Amino acid sequence: MPDDKPEIRHHYAHPFMDSGRWESFEHRAGDVLICTSYKAGTTWMQMICAQLILQTPQLSQSLTTLSPWLEFRVNPLDEVNATFAGQTHRRFIKTHTALDGIPYWDDVTYLFCGRDPRDVFISLTNHLANNDIEHVMRLAAERGILFDEPPPIPEDPNELFRMWLTVPTFEWEEDGFPYWSHFSHGKSFWEFRHVPNIHFFHYSDLKADLSGQMHRIAELLDIKVDEALWPQLVEAAGFQSMKRNADLLAPEVDNAAWHSNSQFFHKGTTGQWTNVLSKENLEMYDRIKVDRMGPALTEWMEQGNLVRGDPKTI
Repeated sequence: MPDDKPEIRHHYAHPFMDSGRWESFEHRAGDVLICTSYKAGTTWMQMICAQLILQTPQLSQSLTTLSPWLEFRVNPLDEVNATFAGQTHRRFIKTHTALDGIPYWDDVTYLFCGRDPRDVFISLTNHLANNDIEHVMRLAAERGILFDEPPPIPEDPNELFRMWLTVPTFEWEEDGFPYWSHFSHGKSFWEFRHVPNIHFFHYSDLKADLSGQMHRIAELLDIKVDEALWPQLVEAAGFQSMKRNADLLAPEVDNAAWHSNSQFFHKGTTGQWTNVLSKENLEMYDRIKVDRMGPALTEWMEQGNLVRGDPKTI
């Protein structure tokens, strides 16, 4: 069990994101950081926090306006900081950066959400197919941000899976192409799971018991909700409701980042990898996973709190 607190050890600089943007962020006591790897329940956790903090099923602004992704380079940093500075409600901030790349404050709540790496990968393939990268690059160029041409993505999901498991973006990681490592991201939080204000949630648990998980988050954030309002908030944060309201809830809708906003909320299921990934690739994954994450984190990533227990007790 580490006695020290998390600290920044790496600068994550990617064409789409830059963890260095945190240097200009002025935190407030009570801020909530939604800490997830990509395709691991980020938007879901944002919507849950929006429901609990604002306590209205119908948001008045897009979710990405209420809870910007601070590290996303396409959005001018001064505008993002102005948005946060102008918010009078309790702020909930999206981050995809590992814990060793973001600031740590004792008076901020960190909500980490994990997901089975195989499910993350399958969701990533849908994400890549739906992302209107040409439009995003044009928009970035108009704002004075120039991206390198993105690397070619194999059309064969099994070829891409092998690259995802073996080709890193950052020298301190071992995998993650074309983004960054889901394994390292989870490990960075796992190492500090005993820190009191870092809390663990799991995609599978949100699916199995959304109401229970929302009640748990409300308790952690010390938020009181009228019992009569609970059913409406839980329904609004459900997958089908979010898919119906995709034009308001999909990430970066204000930047028209997707060919289809609704398609961003693709299926929201688990285990699709069983019909996609080859036997050889699954064997490679089984060889790699414990080496990258360790046995306890591996079991938790694949099964969640409801099966493995709260990581704070492991």
